[in-house]
Amino acid sequence: MTADELWAALAHDPRDPAFAGLRASDQDREVVRSLLTTAYADGRLDRAEFDERSESVTGARTLGELPPIVADLVAQAPPGAPRLPARPASSDLVAQATRKYEADRREALAGFLVPSVICLVVWTVVMFGGFFWPAFVLLGTGINLVRTLVRRQDIIDEHVRRLEKKQAKEVERHQRRELEGRTDEDDDA
Repeated sequence: MTADELWAALAHDPRDPAFAGLRASDQDREVVRSLLTTAYADGRLDRAEFDERSESVTGARTLGELPPIVADLVAQAPPGAPRLPARPASSDLVAQATRKYEADRREALAGFLVPSVICLVVWTVVMFGGFFWPAFVLLGTGINLVRTLVRRQDIIDEHVRRLEKKQAKEVERHQRRELEGRTDEDDDA
């Protein structure tokens, strides 16, 4: 495994100074722990080294603290090799999309309940026994609620697609900045 492959599994590449100061997540630590476990199983680490490095991973607060822990366990990519863009695991995207769907569902429920209750109270106080006009409000606001509940997976998939597009734009922007930075350095030389 190369260092680029390892760090591509994290949300941000910890070798990049722009991300080195960011707080490490449990998932980031788990990626490094997994590499340590593999190295221990392969016999590249003895038990004491494995325990020491595992404790270091657990205690790591920022992304920048992770690369030195495994620097001698991953192959560095040859100079000039393209770097893999850092991107969150798809499970993170699905979790974010699911949270967005849950917010949509709460919003649809509130959009159904609030006007319906108000109309029912007005109808009960003013016209009880007359024409049941709140049915139009119940029907109109209920359609959005039912649509949100029935199309759960479609809505989550739409959110995942939006998050992937947003992520791709961020990676592209980051790569553009890297390229411009290299070009500026090359021009100075």
